[in-house]
Amino acid sequence: MGNILEKICEDKKIFLEKEKRKKSINFFIKNTSKKRKIHDFKKAFDKNLKKGRMPVISEIKKKSPSQGKINKTFNPVKIANKYQTNGATCLSILTDEKYFDGSLSHLKKVRKITKLPILRKDFIIDNYQVIESKYCGVDCILLIMAALEKNHAKDLEATAIEYGLNVLLEVHNDKELEQALDLKSNFIGINNRNLKTLKVNINNTKKLIKKIPKKKYVISESGIKSVDDMIDLWSYGIKGFLIGETLLKNQFELKNFLNVKTK
Repeated sequence: MGNILEKICEDKKIFLEKEKRKKSINFFIKNTSKKRKIHDFKKAFDKNLKKGRMPVISEIKKKSPSQGKINKTFNPVKIANKYQTNGATCLSILTDEKYFDGSLSHLKKVRKITKLPILRKDFIIDNYQVIESKYCGVDCILLIMAALEKNHAKDLEATAIEYGLNVLLEVHNDKELEQALDLKSNFIGINNRNLKTLKVNINNTKKLIKKIPKKKYVISESGIKSVDDMIDLWSYGIKGFLIGETLLKNQFELKNFLNVKTK
């Protein structure tokens, strides 16, 4: 891991130790139903694809290390409602506190007003977070391969599957992709942002997708600035997008971004 990602993960370990002292993993195990049905990402994607629309996971976040504060009047429920009204396929909600001003409370509030599938966007490094996610109403977790050794990722994925959660495996390079393809999830997110340097290059999607089996649901993440970007990337065979800053900064153009035709 590089400096930025390594620092985030180290801080996350410290944060989790404090959280575990407030509420143990046993609390979540006892109070979390493995049988609670999730809002399935695959079904949501397939429904959009059947309608001839490009699936978009629309992201809710207050700030990021690369952009600083994105939305001064941040209201996660209002943003979620706008996304839902304008055709979002799924939602992604940042819950990391230190670097993104996120919170599980944001996610819980949004869960109450929508049936759209929700991805918990965070640096998940502990089974505590996986079970906590199910308890809080999450449908899918993000596993960042750049932050995890292969066996660690495998263990976290196994817990997610045990609790009935979908998993999005995020990769940025060949090594991370190779490890992700050895796991079970059918959702592969290609991050165009290098989390070690924060630099973005959307050609990363075009490069890596050539090595991914067509049965996988490949999602392009980061650096998507326009509908033209979406159409260009779609031509390479991806199945959807995860878009945050562009949607948050272009709230009056949501219909354009969330209703792009596949043909």
